[in-house]
Amino acid sequence: MAAINPANHGLRRLSRYLVLSVVAVVFLFPIVFMIVSSLKPDHQLLADTGSLRAFLPVGDISLDNYRAAFQRAPIGRFVFNSVLVTVITVSLSLLLCSLAAFAFTYLHWFGRGLLFSVVLATLIIPFETIAIPLLLIVSKLPWIGVEGVTYGWLDSYRVQIIPWIADALTVFLFVQYFKDLPRELIEAARVEGATWWQVYTRVVMPLSGPVIATAAILKTLKMYNEQYIWPLITVQSESYRPVMVGLQYFFQLQIAWGEVMAYLTLITVPVLAFYLALQRAFIASIASTGVKG
Repeated sequence: MAAINPANHGLRRLSRYLVLSVVAVVFLFPIVFMIVSSLKPDHQLLADTGSLRAFLPVGDISLDNYRAAFQRAPIGRFVFNSVLVTVITVSLSLLLCSLAAFAFTYLHWFGRGLLFSVVLATLIIPFETIAIPLLLIVSKLPWIGVEGVTYGWLDSYRVQIIPWIADALTVFLFVQYFKDLPRELIEAARVEGATWWQVYTRVVMPLSGPVIATAAILKTLKMYNEQYIWPLITVQSESYRPVMVGLQYFFQLQIAWGEVMAYLTLITVPVLAFYLALQRAFIASIASTGVKG
């Protein structure tokens, strides 16, 4: 066997890091442009777009756009609504989808394979094809609250949460991960007299940290992407609107591009921070939940 030349190995590693660094810089350009532009007045922002100054915090730098953005729209309320809807939806989705995946993986019942195929088939159905039928359904559904029985879910938090709890992709991720867990652990727990609920809560879920992180990240990103069309047609009150719908406030009358960039920065940076906080578990789960033949 030929000996590995340390110099060649180091050169290949350096070349790989250089390529990855260039790719990272390219992907970071829009984010850098957004953050830097949010600190500039409109006339300077537009003048700098034709040069590298667009990516540099030079010139008249201030936080005026952020102050103006908070004056133009109730950003705090929009952010609170988005965080509330996202946290509740993701939490319920992780619970219910992991329970469904547990049943598909470990329990034996008639029609299990067929129903799982139907669940996966819903992945190819675009939301736009079901938006109007879903709108007609939620506009007539009953709800029991403090005021008694009411009909119609429009203009509420529940209309933004309940339709998005069930998620085929999340079920699929959990099923693939559960299949890779050692069956001996499940069988040992059952022999010791553990119920299926105890197996789920004390054996399976404590070992599912990576897939939980992955599902949480993907579901959070999906919720942010879906918080425009659906809330736009179901929510009319400012007290329930999420951040994506709030973006339309900045395109009324004269567009203030600096304020738009400030608003985009406020709603984008928290999502990036959330991803970076969970990226290690995300990468580990992607490596362990691949489809196997």
